[in-house]
Amino acid sequence: EVQLVESGGGLVQPGGSLRLSCAASGFIFSSHAMSWVRQAPGKGFEWVSTINTNSGSTSYADFVLGRFTISRDNAKSTLYLQMTSLKPEDTAVYYCTITGAYNRGITPTGQGTQVTVSS
Repeated sequence: EVQLVESGGGLVQPGGSLRLSCAASGFIFSSHAMSWVRQAPGKGFEWVSTINTNSGSTSYADFVLGRFTISRDNAKSTLYLQMTSLKPEDTAVYYCTITGAYNRGITPTGQGTQVTVSS
């Protein structure tokens, strides 16, 4: 069974930083591109970033470009999202997902991690 467990969220002031983690199990992590997506209150899922299997390629939504960095550790089956210069509009529940599944319309099933940016 695929399991993705997100952690690292919290309350942070505007301009602050957080590092999210996603522990993966139940599938061959190193064989799958992975993504972070988010869901703000009352809104749908929004793609944030994707990383390929060997970390050789990353992509970002325009609204996080230059502020967020995605990375992965295949030996630990863990995905990361380093977030800096956080803005109130970054407030959302953040989820990790297998990119292929998300692109096929499968929404994240983990509990996500809440990020709240507020003064």
